[in-house]
Amino acid sequence: MAWHDVTRPLTGRVVVYPGDHVPTMVQEDRGRYILSCLHLSTHSGTHIDAPSHYIRGGAPVDAIPPNQLIGKCRVIDIGGKETEIGAGALAPALSGVERLLVKTWFSREHGFREDYPGLSREAADAVAEAGIGCVGIDSPSIEPYSGDGRVHITLLSQGIAVIELLDLSRVREGDYWMVALPLRLEGLDGSPCRVLLQDNGSW
Repeated sequence: MAWHDVTRPLTGRVVVYPGDHVPTMVQEDRGRYILSCLHLSTHSGTHIDAPSHYIRGGAPVDAIPPNQLIGKCRVIDIGGKETEIGAGALAPALSGVERLLVKTWFSREHGFREDYPGLSREAADAVAEAGIGCVGIDSPSIEPYSGDGRVHITLLSQGIAVIELLDLSRVREGDYWMVALPLRLEGLDGSPCRVLLQDNGSW
C-alpha cells in the first residue's frame, strides 16, 4: 500500500505564523534514557483548527469526530500565484466530497510570506454549503493574511475541521484515503497532527 506523509516536519525551522510561538525542542540525556522537552503552540506545524479556535463555546479539538478526519479525501491542485482562492477554483472538486485538501504553490515554501494563498469568503461559503466535514490547505492559514477571521468563522461555525500548513508537494490532484489525527488535547482549540494519504486503488 502506497502512503504519502503530507505533514511538515515539526522543528524549530517550521513555518511560523506571526505572533505564534517558535517551536523549541530540548533533548536531555538522563543517563539510562533520553528525554525531550517541547515548547510549541496548538497551531505549530501541520495542525488542526477546532471550532473553539474562533467560536466561543465551540467544540475543542478532542471532540472532533474521527470520521471527519479519516476517510475518502480529494486533493485539488490550484494553479497560479493568487493570494485569494475563489469559489470558482474549488467548484469542480466539491461534488460528492466529504474531505478536501487544497494544494497550492506554497507547499514548496519554507518561510512565512504574507502573500500566501487562502480561501476567499465565497470559497468558504461554497465549502460549507457542499457539506464538507474537513478542509485543509498547504499554506499557514485557511484564509489570506489580510483576512478578518470570517473565513475561519464560516467554516468552524459549521463544525468543519480545518487543517493548515500541509506539504502536498509530492502528491498529485486526485482521490485518496486520508488519516489526520490530532493529539487528544482535552478542551483545547487545536493540535499539531500527522496527516497521511493512501493512494486510490489501495482501498
